[in-house]
Amino acid sequence: MSRKKAEPQPEVEMPDVEKLPEGWRYATIIDVCEVNPPKPPKDFLAADAPVTFVPMPAVDAELGAITNPEVQPYLKVRNGFSSFRDGDVIMAKITPCMENGKAAIVHGMTNGIGFGSTEFHVMRSRGEILPEYLYYYIRQVSFRREAENHFTGSVGQKRVPADFIKQSIIPLPPLAEQQRIVARIEALLEHVNAARERLDRVPLVMKRFRQGVLTAACSGRLTDASDGYETHPAGELFVDARYGTSNKCDYEKSNKIPVLRIPNIATGKLVLTDLKYGELTDKEIQKLALEEGDIIICRTNGSLDLVGKAAIIPNLSEKTVFASYLIRVRINRALLLTEFYHICLTSQIGRDFIEGTTRSTAGQFNINLEILRSMPIPFPPVAEQHEIVRRVNALFARADAVEREVAAATKRAEALAQAVLVRGFAGNL
Repeated sequence: MSRKKAEPQPEVEMPDVEKLPEGWRYATIIDVCEVNPPKPPKDFLAADAPVTFVPMPAVDAELGAITNPEVQPYLKVRNGFSSFRDGDVIMAKITPCMENGKAAIVHGMTNGIGFGSTEFHVMRSRGEILPEYLYYYIRQVSFRREAENHFTGSVGQKRVPADFIKQSIIPLPPLAEQQRIVARIEALLEHVNAARERLDRVPLVMKRFRQGVLTAACSGRLTDASDGYETHPAGELFVDARYGTSNKCDYEKSNKIPVLRIPNIATGKLVLTDLKYGELTDKEIQKLALEEGDIIICRTNGSLDLVGKAAIIPNLSEKTVFASYLIRVRINRALLLTEFYHICLTSQIGRDFIEGTTRSTAGQFNINLEILRSMPIPFPPVAEQHEIVRRVNALFARADAVEREVAAATKRAEALAQAVLVRGFAGNL
């Protein structure tokens, strides 16, 4: 029987050794690791012995760790899955998991071994490289970008080939120096990660801050109204309120009119992207055309958070109508500012009312015109409404500025983490 001739491996050109610190050398990963090593033999464990199973979602890309593994019988997962053991390094090979940084050091496996998605590459040290040193090396953005340049396969199913991993070149110091570098990287990253954790808490703080502002606005505390405000059913201040069109809509624009849908107001502000278009009669357009100062409200959705979500209509460049999942409310603006009504809807007081009166049918949450008309609305004088709106906008602008600063600081923290890795593998820590 003839043997299949082994395919020649691509030649690897090593970088200049003189650029390395003394005692270091360059090596390919295949020189120092087994890549995708063979599975353990069938009789390694009893068929029903428990082993760890790691699906792709069980690897946290941000933490770089296995966080939610499963336990399965040995023989159930031995065939058809990647295998690994404590001390191995696993790395996602498929897009977008690879670019997102899904990689981890394997440890704590039940019975010392594990199995997982076939979309992992597995690297097992031959003794010359610490798993931690290898792990931090492949966590570098530069490594992932180079891996992306070597993708094979079709769109949506692109993968890093095993040969890229095998032939990747890594600067390799002696083991004692690897241990020192890993310890230094981990000490520095601990500070960076602590900063990230503090930054990650800011969005929740800002969300609570905004809700506090809105609640104060509706209760009179924002303008020091000592006795609060009297309330009226909102319907007393509606000039018009109606449901939108149920006509079929699509993305074909010719001879049709734009139709706003839930995605256009899901953020609480009007977003004029992802528009669909529908055919309506002149009479329908006359009834449903939106005007500046109208407010549209989500009336039904599978998510309770979206029911009651509202957006104020600005001056639109073309006639636009709205879909049946939305309600348009036109307010007597001589008595109630649209902006103030939006504040009331968005506040915790408004959310509590809406969520307390929402009805659920076949997995959908619903409100109707009767509910919206019955909602109690604080009713300060119009001049005070103007002042409340001004103060809310000013405080929200400050919150927006804080969030921009936090986003910039988060990017700096990410860049700092990468800089730590780059310096570590250049011998400069």
